[in-house]
Amino acid sequence: MVLTQHLATGRTDSRFDYDDLRPFLARMTGDEKHDDAATSTLDVLWVLYDRILRVDPDRPDHPDRDRFVLSKGHGPMAYYAVLAARGFIDPEVLDGFGRFDSPLGYHPDRMLVPGVEVSSGSLGQGLAIGVGMALGIRSRASSSRTFVMLGDGEMDEGSVHEAIAVAGRFGLDRLIAIVIDNASARHGWPGGVATRFGVEGWATEVVDGRDHADIEEGLRRRHPGRPLAVVARVGGAR
Repeated sequence: MVLTQHLATGRTDSRFDYDDLRPFLARMTGDEKHDDAATSTLDVLWVLYDRILRVDPDRPDHPDRDRFVLSKGHGPMAYYAVLAARGFIDPEVLDGFGRFDSPLGYHPDRMLVPGVEVSSGSLGQGLAIGVGMALGIRSRASSSRTFVMLGDGEMDEGSVHEAIAVAGRFGLDRLIAIVIDNASARHGWPGGVATRFGVEGWATEVVDGRDHADIEEGLRRRHPGRPLAVVARVGGAR
């Protein structure tokens, strides 16, 4: 399929910018225990939606869109803030975060929130779902890409390692995994998170998870014939 002119590539017109994200976050209360989990993803999410993803808030289900899966679905406040800034949801909805009558729950719900591809929050599921998406897209000969964001602690789940192995064996070069590495994994990996992907044939990049230019460069790396894993280090925040 050919990417249509309806899909945004790179920056989109918006009355909001990165500086609006923190005030947006401040409007969402009630799940403060996950504040650090949310803020650890903020910069990567912004770069994805501002510079990388081919998506259109006016047509969130466009067949040629890129897919984004937030496997790290607990503490989705940063995700909601970015969706609001990029026009997928009305910023006024942020004030009702977590209420019974609000579409913005403590885990994102694909049936309630425009632009959300997968209802997530049960750790260890997202990368396997992303592998399935990438295989489906390949079968349609589409140019769409699948991006999956997960946490380094989430990689303690065995399902993640199965997905890493399968993606490498299938050479899913339209699949990009982004690991937010805040040193929260219980066991860790000799040589760092990237080695776990590299041994299975993935291309890997390690970036500063707060440096937008570094994040963008890592996500734009060419990786023909192989999936890409971008490890975004964000210090010791939990």
